[in-house]
Amino acid sequence: MEEGQQKPTLIFKLKRFFVECKRVLRVTRKPDSVEFKTIVKVSGLGMAIVGLIGFVIQIIKQMFFG
Repeated sequence: MEEGQQKPTLIFKLKRFFVECKRVLRVTRKPDSVEFKTIVKVSGLGMAIVGLIGFVIQIIKQMFFG
């Protein structure tokens, strides 16, 4: 830090945080039904793939070490 600057106080940090939160909430919007359904499908597919990978690893582990 430079000599003339002070460390930001907790109050200043909180104010800055809330200003950023308000800015983000202003720009965001509610997704329409098509976008929402797409997000749900992609998220579900991702969870299924991760679960399948875990299942395959568990089966392989049982075959070799079980």
